[in-house]
Amino acid sequence: MATTGDATGRHGADVLLTLYQELRARGVSSFHEACGELRLAPEEYERCRAELTSLGLIVPTTSTHATINDVRDANWRPDTDTVATVDPEIALLRLLDRERERLREHLAEADKAYSTLETLAGTFLRAGSLTRSEIAVEAITDYRRIQQALEDIIDVMQEDSASMYPSGPTRQIPERILSRDRRQLGNGVRVRAIYHTKDAGEPELADLLSRRVALGVEVRLAPVIPMNMVIADQQYAMVPIRPDEPREGAILARGPVLVRSYLSLYEHCWHTASPYGHDVAPERGGDGLSEQQRAALQMLATGMKDEKIARNLGVSLRTVSRMLSELMQELGASSRFEAGVRAVRLGWLD
Repeated sequence: MATTGDATGRHGADVLLTLYQELRARGVSSFHEACGELRLAPEEYERCRAELTSLGLIVPTTSTHATINDVRDANWRPDTDTVATVDPEIALLRLLDRERERLREHLAEADKAYSTLETLAGTFLRAGSLTRSEIAVEAITDYRRIQQALEDIIDVMQEDSASMYPSGPTRQIPERILSRDRRQLGNGVRVRAIYHTKDAGEPELADLLSRRVALGVEVRLAPVIPMNMVIADQQYAMVPIRPDEPREGAILARGPVLVRSYLSLYEHCWHTASPYGHDVAPERGGDGLSEQQRAALQMLATGMKDEKIARNLGVSLRTVSRMLSELMQELGASSRFEAGVRAVRLGWLD
């Protein structure tokens, strides 16, 4: 029987190798006795047993021979602490075999996932996707289907959510609305909503508006709102089948070509509405505008692109970009289109 002196201070790998050699010399023996022979500390005992087992260099056994299936069975427990050593070459081959089997399982799972993705992308996604010039319109009369369509839109929304309600968000639970707001804002989506002016005078709706604003939703009030509308990322729009009877169902429009028309209507309503829940900065008269700035704003209000504005003014595109950014900040506008509209509304261009 091989013996050694005190293992204290010895390198961990040396201890492990020495213990393995001791166990091999014993053949099949009590692991505890072998560790006692080497005077291993309790923490060394547990570490060495775990590491030798994970390497496949020892296997627990009983009074009878333990098969490899016994060892691999998670529910199997030996009745003693007896272990048998395994030749390093056998341990290596077993490890390679296990990894090969695990790799086969991963490949099978990957093939299944790829097949699923191929079916989804090749059949359903291609059939349901739209090019930039295509549109799709679906009439929905079931309220549950409408709510599900809204949830689906929210899940894929990435940039902008715009909605308006002539008489408050009918039939919707406030907590559900607030939950959607949190999800969208948490994903970096800009959320805007327009309500009727009278809604601010109804306690329950006023509370909902205040809570939405507190979350970060931009809310505005208008005396006239043409219809219920929800727009997402210039890609989806949901409007009523009959604006005068919103309970009859909704139309889900898809495709930027069609949705941009609804968005233009929404932007008009947004820019003519009044902010809610925040102190609005006093309107400025625009008396300090230079002739160049005034001309740039006039062209911007007509929808002219930056490149054309730069050519008409005889300045660089960078100069125009800087000038319009300064004007947007001065006007408190979040977009160039809004800056042009606000400038006209404030009389800056009269």
